[in-house]
Amino acid sequence: MTNHAAQMTDEGQSSTLQTTIQWLVVALSVYFLITAVGMIGGGFKAATKGDATQLFEFATNPFMGLVVGILATSLIQSSSTVTSIIVGLVAGGLSVEMAIPMVMGANIGTTITNTIVALGHIGRKKAFRRAFAAATVHDIFNLIAVVIFMTLELTTGILQKIGAVLAESLVGGADVSVKGLNFIKPITKPVIGAVKDFAEFIYAPWANVLLVLFGVAIIFFSITLVGKLLKKLMVGRAKRIMHGAIGRGPVTGITSGAVVTVLVQSSSTTTSLMVPLAGAGSFRLKQIYPFTLGANIGTCITSLLAATAVTGATALPAMTIALFHLTFNVLAVLVIYGIKNLRVLPLRGAMWLAKLATKNKVLALLYILGVYFALPGLLVLVYKLFS
Repeated sequence: MTNHAAQMTDEGQSSTLQTTIQWLVVALSVYFLITAVGMIGGGFKAATKGDATQLFEFATNPFMGLVVGILATSLIQSSSTVTSIIVGLVAGGLSVEMAIPMVMGANIGTTITNTIVALGHIGRKKAFRRAFAAATVHDIFNLIAVVIFMTLELTTGILQKIGAVLAESLVGGADVSVKGLNFIKPITKPVIGAVKDFAEFIYAPWANVLLVLFGVAIIFFSITLVGKLLKKLMVGRAKRIMHGAIGRGPVTGITSGAVVTVLVQSSSTTTSLMVPLAGAGSFRLKQIYPFTLGANIGTCITSLLAATAVTGATALPAMTIALFHLTFNVLAVLVIYGIKNLRVLPLRGAMWLAKLATKNKVLALLYILGVYFALPGLLVLVYKLFS
């Protein structure tokens, strides 16, 4: 018994040590994420000599910006990564007007992951229908949100104005730096400087471009590592929150969806967790629907975190685009879910798509290719025809 108790104690201590190390690695990864945003901003600004317009002429119209966001996120399968990179580009001189449709496109592109997960149920008819409906309700909601709010933004610019007002309340000081976060630049500057020196050592004429590429690579690595570690550390807790919240009303569902996404740092993970539950019949589509909306709100934490890395004259626009992302997702939930006639559209659309896909499995694949790849091409064609 004594040996057994000692063994249990050793295992407990080992588990605690392992957990502590994992949390330290999470903290270090967040530090590298913030540092990488600084690299992208600094490198991009230097490479464009403070004027990013020429490099992004292809995205000066909203349709092309939307296409960039959809395709980038569909290929990368992480809106957190794409929006963090966009924040870095804004810090380097990309205008907020150019960045807004890219962020909206990222919202559409991120839904590809749970739709792919739904295909795992394709061999079981009833389970596939439920799973595919649970995945596509998120897709359709985000598509409707972009149609409504992109039209509103193009005509009034209201979301950007709201983001700017909120950003001004967080950003201040003579040098336009984030209030209370002036320590960010000193702790990231040595690493950024070291990477820049390394880039100059590799090939000095392209040092700033290499700095941007290194920053993008580090964001990829940091977010992937954080995601994997938080899945190990938090998914069990996230599942308990999810099971305890789903079915207790829309407000609880939306709130818990946001909380779980913050815990696991991935809306794709949050929504993908629900697909197997829907397929098994554990929860109905109406119960899962508000939870997916909360995931949209929770995923904004990454771009907000990235924006805190930016200081100086570009701190305000960087924070503006991050807060635009949050404003867009919150208002989309309030408007679409709050208006009954709009609220039912994603549900009806998802059930209709699921019914079609169940009858003909090829349609499920065509849907994925159409929404995430053919639709962006169609948007470009429409723009060229009518521009």
